[in-house]
Amino acid sequence: MQPRNMSMSGVVDLAAVKAAGDAKAKAEQARAESVRQGGTGAVAPASLVIDVDEAGFETDVLQRSTEVPVVIDFWAEWCEPCKQLSPLLERLAAEYNGRFVLAKVDVDANQMLMQQFGIQGIPAVFAVVAGQALPLFQGAAPESQIRQTLDQLIQVGEERFGLTGITVDPDAGAGGEESEPAEVPAGPYDAQLEAAALALDDNDFAGAVQAYRSVLSDDPVNTEAKLGLAQAELLGRVAGMDPQQVRQEAAENPAEPVAQMAAADLDLVGGHVEDAFGRLVETVRRNAGDDRDAVRVRLLELFEVIGPDDPRVGAARTALARVLF
Repeated sequence: MQPRNMSMSGVVDLAAVKAAGDAKAKAEQARAESVRQGGTGAVAPASLVIDVDEAGFETDVLQRSTEVPVVIDFWAEWCEPCKQLSPLLERLAAEYNGRFVLAKVDVDANQMLMQQFGIQGIPAVFAVVAGQALPLFQGAAPESQIRQTLDQLIQVGEERFGLTGITVDPDAGAGGEESEPAEVPAGPYDAQLEAAALALDDNDFAGAVQAYRSVLSDDPVNTEAKLGLAQAELLGRVAGMDPQQVRQEAAENPAEPVAQMAAADLDLVGGHVEDAFGRLVETVRRNAGDDRDAVRVRLLELFEVIGPDDPRVGAARTALARVLF
């Protein structure tokens, strides 16, 4: 199974924007559902370190990464440095207690995964967060450096994707009869939200927008619908753009609202979040009346795509307030 939506350089493309929002919404929904059911969603400590192959990559890594960052350790039995690094990573997975999951991939048995990740030598360590893959380090590394890298990974998972980790129950899996998981009743808008997500997967952005708006008409504060609507509208706007033409028009018309809003959309889906926000704040400063308000509203919509907890949103809100007042 080929890893999807990979961005080894960390660039946020269209798929990454959607994946980030999907992950954040799923994480929030899972936490809310757990509280509603009175459960913890806890896993056994043994679940923090798993062996992964090509057949299980979709479920064990990509899907799991929408709940918790997954660190991938590419190793082999003949690799001497692996024999020092792998036990260290396993110990850290236990110590971090659910803040990340360690997936171990034997490269001898999974050559296709090794090729798809572009690995030239082992040990090699990657992470997958919300379906997005990024390299962490290759070869042996001191424990202090590994800890720093893991801390940064966890911070990104929390701030950008709303991934707060999973709960570990030390008594889970200790023996006894396994109980059947409680069936979770469907929420009042699950069908509409699922329809919107399917529309996004099919690049039917208009259909997704309509579905999300239908939810918001009944529940104006629905977090998943608000986030999904902002994403669908952004993806719909960008899908038909000629990037070169948009950039040229924006450069030639530095104060023109429509040109700058289009360029800001491209900035955002290209991973240049601060550039997008800064461009629109400056355009607000340069304009007045309806033009100013239109740009302000677009900026608020882009805030929804990134999420209110992202520090870049907070900084841009402050900058916007300075030019408005």
